[in-house]
Amino acid sequence: MSSVTRSRRQVRLSRALGLALTPKAVKHFEKRPYPPGEHGRARRRTESDYAVRLREKQRLRAQYALREKQMARAYEDARKAPGLTGEALVENLETRLDALVLRSGFARTILQARQVVVHRHILVDGKIVDRPSFRVKPGQTLQVKPKSQATVPFQVAAAGAHRDVLPTVPGYLDVQLEKLSSVLVRAPKRAEIPVTCEVQLVVEYYAR
Repeated sequence: MSSVTRSRRQVRLSRALGLALTPKAVKHFEKRPYPPGEHGRARRRTESDYAVRLREKQRLRAQYALREKQMARAYEDARKAPGLTGEALVENLETRLDALVLRSGFARTILQARQVVVHRHILVDGKIVDRPSFRVKPGQTLQVKPKSQATVPFQVAAAGAHRDVLPTVPGYLDVQLEKLSSVLVRAPKRAEIPVTCEVQLVVEYYAR
């Protein structure tokens, strides 16, 4: 799939979910703040509880760019964790390597962050990790490998070019952007994770 096609799909998905998933989608949203399709401008009919829960689950899934199987597995893991299932779900997803690469400002979108990991540009505690789903533990250091740091995309990232489209660095990360390095200083808490989601609706979707 070409980058243009992928970008268009992300914009379309953003409009369907009522959530800007990429910087490009933000611009489209400003022009067309309604869902795609010929009936997009029409006011939504009253939605069923199922439809509302489904859309909320899709919104969370899209923000981490997960497949349904990955999402369902993440829910099962969260269900077994102590505390509130919805909060545990988001907190666990946030420790994925691709999510933290994005939050650190090393990439501009979650899909770009995933690509960076898969292409073996990221070290965790000095070792290459190429699994986006790798769960980072508090105290571990993420860094763009030295050889990759010299390339243009990472030089752009190190200069802070993605800061205009990314949320403020959350408190659970200590980022040294000019060194393309960050540390997960502690486990993320739901309230500070920059994700738009009514987690209880996601839990109700899977618990049905």
